[in-house]
Amino acid sequence: MKKKNNIVIDTNVFVSALRSKRGASYKLLSLIDSGKFEINISVPLILEYEENAKKRTVLNYSTIEDIIDYICEIGKERKIFYLWRPFLKDPKDDFILELAVESQSEYIITYNKKDFIGSEQFGSKILDPKEFLQKIGELK
Repeated sequence: MKKKNNIVIDTNVFVSALRSKRGASYKLLSLIDSGKFEINISVPLILEYEENAKKRTVLNYSTIEDIIDYICEIGKERKIFYLWRPFLKDPKDDFILELAVESQSEYIITYNKKDFIGSEQFGSKILDPKEFLQKIGELK
């Protein structure tokens, strides 16, 4: 049996998925319960998802909370016991790298690939949603 891809989805991908049903972000989010990959989450990531969704989308708070609740059901919650900070160019992204390290995620899915330069040394490749969907055979 093939091992599932283990991933962390950056906040910019999550917000993009909520803003438009047309792009790769939305397709990725619609597949979170497909069994094709496992999404890893942490309390700081969920709080950031919620805060940014409420600020940067037109969805009502109830809908956002329902989506967040579903991600919490599907995702594998990880507790971070160590910190690699500061490591990345943008210190606000370090908690995503820490989650990827803790969960041994093969991929961090983000639109800000340049912000994660150097994270490959921890075993996580940086892909945008389209690249990841192509990798798992969901896009050509």
